Amino acid sequence: MRMLRWLILSSAMILVITSATAQTFDPRSPVCLQKWEWGGSTYFECAYTTWDQCRVAAIGLAAMCLENPYWRRPQPRLSGGRLRPSAPY
Repeated sequence: MRMLRWLILSSAMILVITSATAQTFDPRSPVCLQKWEWGGSTYFECAYTTWDQCRVAAIGLAAMCLENPYWRRPQPRLSGGRLRPSAPY
């Protein structure tokens, strides 16, 4: 009987626990604001197009600005209209 009680309790706990969602970086913005929150967690807000916008938003917060590692840089075009690879193979 005691084992059945623990089995029901553990099953209920597993059903109640929700899965964590992974945070993604917005590839449209080149600058991100990393905020530190209470308890040691961090949060990234990638919604800034310039460093100055990010710095103004970080004033008074436990935060810092950094380059978005997933930002899609504009690709340079050759005169023939073909894309040039950004890195040699």
